[in-house]
Amino acid sequence: MQLDRGQIRQRQSLPLLLKESITAMRIRQWYDHWCGNVYVSFSGGKDSTVLLHQVRKLYPNIPAVFCDTGLEYPEIREFVKTINNVVWLRPKFNFKEVIEKYGYPIISKEQAQYIREVQRGTTQFMEDKRRDKILGRNGKSCGAVSKKWQYLMDQHEIKISEQCCNILKKRPIHVYEKQTEQKSYVGSMACDSTLRSQSISLYGCNAFALKHPQSRPLSMWLEHDIWDYIKKYNVPYSKIYDMGYTRTGCMFCMFGVHMEDEPNRFQMMELTHPSQHDYCINALGCGRVMELIKVPYKI
Repeated sequence: MQLDRGQIRQRQSLPLLLKESITAMRIRQWYDHWCGNVYVSFSGGKDSTVLLHQVRKLYPNIPAVFCDTGLEYPEIREFVKTINNVVWLRPKFNFKEVIEKYGYPIISKEQAQYIREVQRGTTQFMEDKRRDKILGRNGKSCGAVSKKWQYLMDQHEIKISEQCCNILKKRPIHVYEKQTEQKSYVGSMACDSTLRSQSISLYGCNAFALKHPQSRPLSMWLEHDIWDYIKKYNVPYSKIYDMGYTRTGCMFCMFGVHMEDEPNRFQMMELTHPSQHDYCINALGCGRVMELIKVPYKI
């Protein structure tokens, strides 16, 4: 069922108790449709922690699947180890290999993709053709690089790409799903990003029509709902949040960091995880990338 923005906002405004009830209904629908051959995609973050708690209230034996990319905060990994029945997956490549081959994840997935398409022109003709498409000079608006970031298209010494998430997270998950034929519950919420809101609007909470079907039973929840639920049921969570972090994705991911107030996540990392900060900024070269987009990374 497709939902417009007004319908999404209306459902986001519902009280937590009603959201819990709707979420439980979506969980049951997904479980029944796939005859119980399902799993919870578990990152160790607060959203997937709440999702796992809700799913296992109904179906205690459902496995959780954690993709260990090597980029998780140590506190996240330690928390995941405390959860029972977790399948650990690992990608074939590490972050260093991915950025060397494909490029650095900066700005956003959409902008990084558009910039990559220009940078990867195999001939001058193909580069010009892709540049025309990205800038809309071919009369077709297939996606555009924001004027603010168009200078990055000519930075051939620093490759930019959105591919890290596909290679480090999605590929191992897809292999697991192919081997087990299990379908996932994921902790995505419409408030997370424009892309997720659009997907939920088009495909609904239980997205049967996706190439890789997935249930997103927390779709209409908001950030405060997650914390209210954790407090209500005294749900254990990773101590990384008590250290001041609000996001717990990949430590070295630069998507969206340009929009953060100071101290941003990399400045915080310098204080809380100095060895990882040094490796990221210097060994991986993320410092020069953030200098390029004028984002501070030291206190």
